[in-house]
Formats: sequence, structure tokens, C-alpha cells
Amino acid sequence: MISFQRFKAVLWARNIEFWRDRTALLWNLLFPILLVVGFAAAFSGDPKAEFKVGVMESSMPIEELTAIEQTKYVEFVRYQDINKAQDKVRHHELDLLLDPMNAEYYVNDSSPKGYLVEKILLQQWPALTKHTVSGQAIRYVDFVVPGIIGMNMMFSCLFGLGYVLVRYRKNSVLKRLQATPLSAFEFLTAQVVSRLLIVLCIASFLFTACYFLVGFVMRGSLGLLLLTAVLGALAMISLALLIVSRVRSEEFAGGMLNLTTWPMMLLSGVWFSLEGAAPAVQQFANLLPLTHLVGAARAIMLDGAGFADVQQHLLVLVSMTVGFLLLATYWFRWQGDGR
Repeated sequence: MISFQRFKAVLWARNIEFWRDRTALLWNLLFPILLVVGFAAAFSGDPKAEFKVGVMESSMPIEELTAIEQTKYVEFVRYQDINKAQDKVRHHELDLLLDPMNAEYYVNDSSPKGYLVEKILLQQWPALTKHTVSGQAIRYVDFVVPGIIGMNMMFSCLFGLGYVLVRYRKNSVLKRLQATPLSAFEFLTAQVVSRLLIVLCIASFLFTACYFLVGFVMRGSLGLLLLTAVLGALAMISLALLIVSRVRSEEFAGGMLNLTTWPMMLLSGVWFSLEGAAPAVQQFANLLPLTHLVGAARAIMLDGAGFADVQQHLLVLVSMTVGFLLLATYWFRWQGDGR
């Protein structure tokens, strides 16, 4: 028989428990506000551009270029490497590429947006020389698959490991392990390897399933892509260890993990390119491990990039892994700090 008194007692006890957990309470009040403020700062401003034009860097002012850049609803992105920019036009990632120093432009004749931008451009600068490029268009699904797989790895690394450690600490499992000869480094390293194997197995399954379902573009080396996945997973696993290195409250851990995952999900290039975004947004994005994982994976899959092309991303991931793991080992507490 159901007892309302027992139900009321448990309900009251749980509410009091949550109320007394000041960190969780504060987080539940502040997180929605922080999220709204973050969205407002990142995505406020002028309406979204309809066309995207690459412009080769020029040290000298050009009057026609100044006038063209005033065109509304056209986003202009600066490039220094003309070969990289031409590849983006070839794959429809840029609608048109303008080289003001040589008074010429590059357009893909199979691009509808490129055709329209060309007409607008020639109205203001009719003396430009035209060059055409051709290549397979990059579909949105080709662009977004690396981001989705990377995002899934991020959630698996952070939440899959973070909540487990907090539960171990809360249930006194870590307290019992502390009485054994096991060191913090040994325990954490074992957790890293275990989670890495799980994440790689899941990511491999998703990669294979998506390939047969939608047939996305894969131009680069599978071995290099695997190396990128390993380094990216290690960086995010180490970050999870650092976040929960001394946390006892599952509510507080959930808030901290959400604070970490939401910016990565929105600002790491998972759903859209950050080219042309505000410099402050791009600089912040470069501090996130998912940015480098997705950036390297996308370059390998879509552009056929080699090790030299993505080594900067890989070095950043290695540095993050070492830094996070050392800090997590230093801050780790078997029993936590009460939160």
C-alpha cells in the first residue's frame, strides 16, 4: 500500500538536500543566464550573410575593394594561401575568391551562389579577370559528419568518465582504494585507457555506419584520422579528470560538465565554420580541445590533409592532454573536498 507520509518524507528530504547543496543551487540559477548571455555575445550583430567571398590579403589599399566590401549580406574572409582558398571555391565552401592585387577572381561555374556573386562583383569592378575552377561540391552532411562524431566523443569522454568518478567518490569506493598501494596516477591512467578504448570503439562504429548510410567524403589517410581521434579523446578524457578531480556532488559535477561541453558544442566548428567570426570568438574557440579535433579531422576527410597540414592541431591536443593530466593528478583527492 502506498503511503503518502513516506512519499512526503522522501520528497521533503530530497528538496532539503538540494537546497543545502549551495553550489548546485547556484549553478541551476546562473547557468541559464550565462547561456543566454553567451548566445547574445556570440551571435548578435548584423543579419547572417547570404554569400561568402574569399579575399587574398593585400598590403596596399585598393579603392574598388573598399567599395565592394561595403556590399550588404556578403561575408568577406581573408586568406593568405591562395591554393587553400581555391580548394574552398572548388568544393563550394566559398562562393567566389577575389585576388585584388592581380585584379582577378576565381569562381566555380557549377555554383549557383558563385554565379550571383560574380554578377554583383562585376557591377562594381568590371575590369577583373575571370578564372574558373571545378571540383566536387562538399555537401553539408560531408561537412558536419566530423563534427557530429567529435561531439559524440566529447560527451562520452566528459560525462561517461566524470559521473563515474564522482559516484565512486560519493559511494566511498575511492576511499577504499586509497587504503591499497594504488597511486592516484595509476588509478587515473587506468581510467584514461579504459575510456579511450570505449570511445574509439564507439567512434569507429559511428564512422563506419555513417559512411555506408550517407557516403560522406573521405580523402585523407585513415591512419592519420585514427591518430587524430586518439589524441582528441585523450585531451577530453584528461579534461574530464581535471574537472571532477575533487568533486563529490553529482549536481555540481553536472553543472561543471555542462559549462564545459556547451561552449565546445557551439563554438568548436561542429555545425558551422568559424571563418569570418569575431576574432575574440575564434581565439576562445582555439582554447577548446574539440576545436582542434574537429578541425584536424575535417581537413583530413574533406581536403586530404597530411600530417604536416594538421600537426599544429595535433601538437595542441598533446599539450592539452599532458597539462590536464598533470593538473588532475596534482588536484586529485580520494575523498573530495565536500562539494
